[in-house]
Amino acid sequence: MKFLKFDKGEKIPEFKLVDQNEEEVSLDDFEGKNVLLSFHPLAWTSVCRNQMQELEDNYEEFEKNNTVPLGISVDPVPSKSAWADTLGLENLKLVSDFWPHGEFATKLGIFIKKKGISGRVNILVNDQGEVLWAKEYEVPELPDIDEVLEAVADNA
Repeated sequence: MKFLKFDKGEKIPEFKLVDQNEEEVSLDDFEGKNVLLSFHPLAWTSVCRNQMQELEDNYEEFEKNNTVPLGISVDPVPSKSAWADTLGLENLKLVSDFWPHGEFATKLGIFIKKKGISGRVNILVNDQGEVLWAKEYEVPELPDIDEVLEAVADNA
């Protein structure tokens, strides 16, 4: 399963999505910072929960390395909001790529059309949208947070 069509240094498309607090999120919000786009297939599933919890639990480490993690899936905003409350998230933004359904994931080439979800992918970009590091995982695979943090530190 190889979806990623972006190589290091290539630019991702611009995006304007909405987070669990109904606030618009785009790269323009993170001037001077790197952004980890952490795609997960669906909220309310165990691997996705663990993936988002690890981002929240390591939020300080991301901040130390000038990086903002974002959890992104095709779930609608109300679902993201309820899930964030259930997970007890205080820092991590859960961003919705719901409508048009999976449009951002599709532009990135990581939308699994026959399942209606994105793949499980981490893409680290700078504030100009240039890819610094990216890794795709099998849908049931939990990303190795140590590997992600190493990539973040290497590109800080």
